[in-house]
Amino acid sequence: MTLLRERMQHDMLIRNLAENTQKSYLLQVSSFAKHFHRSPELLGPEEIRAWLVHLREERKLAPGSLGPTIGALRFLYRVTLKRPWSDEDFPLPKKPFRLPVVLSLEEITTFFESIASLKQRTILMTAYAAGLRVSEVVHLKVSDIDSQRMVIRVDQGKNRKDRYVMLSPRLLEILRAYWHEAHPRDWLFPGDIPGQPITRFAVARACNLARERSGISKPITPHLLRHAFATHLLEAGTDVRRIQLLMGHRSLATTSRYLKVATSTVCATASPFDLLPHPAPIPTQPPTPEYF
Repeated sequence: MTLLRERMQHDMLIRNLAENTQKSYLLQVSSFAKHFHRSPELLGPEEIRAWLVHLREERKLAPGSLGPTIGALRFLYRVTLKRPWSDEDFPLPKKPFRLPVVLSLEEITTFFESIASLKQRTILMTAYAAGLRVSEVVHLKVSDIDSQRMVIRVDQGKNRKDRYVMLSPRLLEILRAYWHEAHPRDWLFPGDIPGQPITRFAVARACNLARERSGISKPITPHLLRHAFATHLLEAGTDVRRIQLLMGHRSLATTSRYLKVATSTVCATASPFDLLPHPAPIPTQPPTPEYF
């Protein structure tokens, strides 16, 4: 391990960055240095620019995939190496704005009915019923289910923040049925490795298999269930600020994007086409007789 790598590790540790963020940053800086066959201390803005061009043109990375690279380089040069560089030295590409795909209540029901495994069905139902990220649902512990207060404790979610979400009475029944069959002790959804929770990839595979069985053409991922949770709450009249707290969003603007897909806002506005006078019906041509 080089002294620079060790120093960067210590800087991230002092700032209490998430473990996955630390691993990602070290990997990004390592790839950057290997590409130029030099220490990052000897590289500058021109090399950063060339590296980003390489990732876009040669490796065909999407603009949204460059965020971890830029975050890692900003941390290295601004924090660890204390270079007084501006944001222009770390150009962040503009990401296209995409609205989330939303499942209807009927599609959600069909999807859940397509899951044969009680454990897999309970995991995905919990993700939807509480609006959890997949990383949050896999790290739930039995003690996080508080049936007395009817809440679920999300311990150290994104940005290392704790929060509480509602515990649906219907979900509680399903969790109790699952507990009587599986008897989990520590992790609510244990994985194949003793003492470890189920992996995110295992949940994603179960979700994809259920989508294939359901016959639903829309893409379905564990995170899409979280989108459906927020959208369905908004359509039911829940305040955007309350949804923000339940979702654990730092910015209200992040939550507000669901206003763009909720039928309560999109469909509640009448199209001006409906205000037009009804035109006379288009005359239909008599069918052409067939002679053969």
